[in-house]
Amino acid sequence: MVTCLSNENSLLGSWMNELRSIEVQTDRLRFRRNMERIGEVAAYELSKELEYEEVEITTPLASLKVKELAVQPVITTILRAGVPLFQGLLNYFDKADCGFVAAYRKHEGNDYFSIKQDYLTCPSIEGRPLIVADPMLATGASLIEALKDLLTNGAPSSVHIVAAIASEAGVAALRQAYPTARIWVGAIDSALTSKGYITPGLGDAGDLSYGEKLQR
Repeated sequence: MVTCLSNENSLLGSWMNELRSIEVQTDRLRFRRNMERIGEVAAYELSKELEYEEVEITTPLASLKVKELAVQPVITTILRAGVPLFQGLLNYFDKADCGFVAAYRKHEGNDYFSIKQDYLTCPSIEGRPLIVADPMLATGASLIEALKDLLTNGAPSSVHIVAAIASEAGVAALRQAYPTARIWVGAIDSALTSKGYITPGLGDAGDLSYGEKLQR
């Protein structure tokens, strides 16, 4: 199932507009904060789909039966571009455990690229909701590779993908590879460039958050 968070009018649409606008996105602090906000909204909406249990708490006046998350999720992200979106999720799921994946595209000429994954650290995800933050779901190749390795750490109770912008092709590829995963996305764009970048998109989320990287 795919949930596009901008299908309904809300403040999230304004944050998406600022992420995309060349007149605003050069403000790195604002860019990171808008990514974080989208993560927060996604966390709230996603939390409605998780499992809850009844517990008892005591107020200054009486005891009260309430609902709490039955199992805390594991939140992961693909470094470095995913960090602000990840932080937004962690702001709301503040008791979650966390994992990190270092993966990148290695361009090899003629618009061809392969996915290189150098590092992964993650707690056990056995029986727990797994949430993966990846701001730009373009071809889906890096996310599919990351999920393959993350799932060696156990069988999660559910898998949730959170992205700021996805392409239709990326969503289709992810649904084919992991049909039971839930996808939460700020917006879905129709096209990819010949190099596999989302268009109209917003550019390079990592560079806009932290500055341009050296090409090696």
